[in-house]
Amino acid sequence: MSTDSPVLLLAPRVNETGLRLRTAAGLRGLRAFTATSWRAPRELLGAAVHVYGGPLFGDAVGRELGLALLEPSEDWLARLPFTLTGRRVSATTLAEARSLRGPAFVKPPTDKLFAARVYPDGGALPGPELLDGDTAVLVSEVVRFRAEYRLFVLDGTVRAGSRYAVDGELSVAPLEGEEAEVLAFTGDVLAASASYAPLPSAAVVDVGRTEDGWAVIEANAAWASGGYAADSDAVLDVVLRSAGPDARLPTADRPFRRAPAEVVR
Repeated sequence: MSTDSPVLLLAPRVNETGLRLRTAAGLRGLRAFTATSWRAPRELLGAAVHVYGGPLFGDAVGRELGLALLEPSEDWLARLPFTLTGRRVSATTLAEARSLRGPAFVKPPTDKLFAARVYPDGGALPGPELLDGDTAVLVSEVVRFRAEYRLFVLDGTVRAGSRYAVDGELSVAPLEGEEAEVLAFTGDVLAASASYAPLPSAAVVDVGRTEDGWAVIEANAAWASGGYAADSDAVLDVVLRSAGPDARLPTADRPFRRAPAEVVR
């Protein structure tokens, strides 16, 4: 195999988005390789590998394959103005969040170390016997999203999108009639992000509609996000940029590289 030929590597447990990306890659003439274990395939060492899978898989193979896995900054949401978030959001530590005296939505900003949900108070969060107090978390006021949408962003432009929830329940559908409003608000988010909280060149941004208007939900790594009803070929463009050879990473994206993990086998 030529070391210059891009290869899409999928995690062993392929989800629906992975299957669609594999088909989209094949239609382009790209090789798609489904891993058989949580190890870097020997035959791909030295190849131009791009990965799609969850954070655990990315960590398991990233260092050995020389990958740069891009993800938004942990405090991205907290740095945006209130006019876009629609709620107060703070980037803090789990130790600080354990002192909360009322309900709040608490989530880890990147890895799913514990359930992202509304907690009645800080005492309901995972204790020190489960997670260190210096674990990063986002804490926000509780809001109710009537509809939620996922946008795949490349170089500051939305390339694909999908609705994925209505009133907190999974409800997947193309944007269609909602597209104009979703794209207009997301454009405002991306414009503000460029000033207040830059994103990597390839990322996923989730936005939603509340009873009071539009609000940002969060931003995530494209290489670990579901595509729902978004156009698979466009999603593939974003995924390929979001997780590829570190040696080919543009300088502007270097601050957004996920820290290489030490994998114990």
